[in-house]
Amino acid sequence: QARLVESGGGLVQPGESLRLSCAASQLTLNYHLIVWFRQAPGKEREGVSCIGSSDGSENYVDSVKGRFTISRNNAEKMVYLQMNSLQPEDTGVYFCAAEVDPNFRAPSGTKCMWKEMTEYEYWGQGTQVIVPS
Repeated sequence: QARLVESGGGLVQPGESLRLSCAASQLTLNYHLIVWFRQAPGKEREGVSCIGSSDGSENYVDSVKGRFTISRNNAEKMVYLQMNSLQPEDTGVYFCAAEVDPNFRAPSGTKCMWKEMTEYEYWGQGTQVIVPS
């Protein structure tokens, strides 16, 4: 049974950084699209960033562009979300989700997209990020 486990959340001050990790098991990560979602208290869950199987596939929601960087290590079966210049509006539970990349073997630079988290084949339990105001 494939499994995703998020880690790396915590309490940080505005302007500080965190790196979230998504560990995949029983999954051939090379072929999979990974999406990071977050859910803030009282708000709907939103997609934050995705990374596909092709180079240059990374994509970000506008509110984190220039501050967050997604990356992957297929050999280690890990996906990371480096979050810099964190702000109170970044507070929430962060989840990673995965499915076989619908753009597998797409040309380099083809940006990934995301849909509702529950539509993915796999997702984790989340890690909490708190940035107080």
